Parts: sequence; C-alpha cells; structure tokens
Amino acid sequence: MSFSTLSNATRASVISVTIAAIGFAVLSFVGNTIPAPIAFAIGAIITGITIKFTTPSSSSSVAVETTTLYVGNLPYRANETSVRTLFAEHGQVLSVRLMKDKHTGKRRGFGFVEMPEADAKQAIQSLNDAEYQQRTLKVREANERTVHPAE
Repeated sequence: MSFSTLSNATRASVISVTIAAIGFAVLSFVGNTIPAPIAFAIGAIITGITIKFTTPSSSSSVAVETTTLYVGNLPYRANETSVRTLFAEHGQVLSVRLMKDKHTGKRRGFGFVEMPEADAKQAIQSLNDAEYQQRTLKVREANERTVHPAE
C-alpha cells in the first residue's frame, strides 16, 4: 500500500508520528536548551502546517457519480445489513434504505441502494430477476423523487 492510497486521517497520523520522531531526535541533540512546553507548541504548529500542505483538500478529490437503485420484492425479513452484503458483492455500497410502514413499523418489501454509477449498472445486470431469500428481486435505477408543493 502506498502513502497516496491512505485516507487523510491515516496520512495525518503518519505525518504527525514522523514529525514527532524527528523533533525528539533533534531535541535530544540540542539538549535541554528549549523548555518542554515551548518545544511542544513548536512541534504542534509545524505538524499543523505540514498536514495542511501535504493532505489534499476535499475540493481536489475526484467526485464519483452515484446512482440510486430501486430494489423491489424484498423479503420482509431482509434488513439493511443483509441487503448491503448482497449488493456489496457487485460493487461499493454507499447507503441502504429499506422502507417501513409509518404506522406499524413493518418493512414494506422495497428499498433503495446508493452505489457508484459503474457498480450500480453491474448490480442491476446481476441482481434484477435474481432469487434472494426465496423472492425474485426487481432492481432498476430509481426515479427521481418529486416534491409536491403544499396546497
């Protein structure tokens, strides 16, 4: 795994530990001429500046087009975890929402799965009309939700 494939948080941690080790080595050679609180403050400032300039900003990250899939004819015993596991076999799953009846709280047998666009196409091809827990799934791209103005 290369440094560039690490998450921002992991990268920041690696940089912090590296700077702390270098700072410790430098202070060991310099001796006790710098009081500990001042050395700590200098280290914190240098670490903050280093992390700011070495981690990519969120605006430079690549935006991934996502697709929301409608998943119908789900068994009522299926839960978000089992549906996520099923779809994860065909790509990255960003979110799973299974619909429930407002009054009873029971599942309604359909839901929505959000995936990156390429993974969603693969999931549609593989899972539409597939057998899942003794039910034949209906998987297709979800229609855009329309908001009706209050009358």
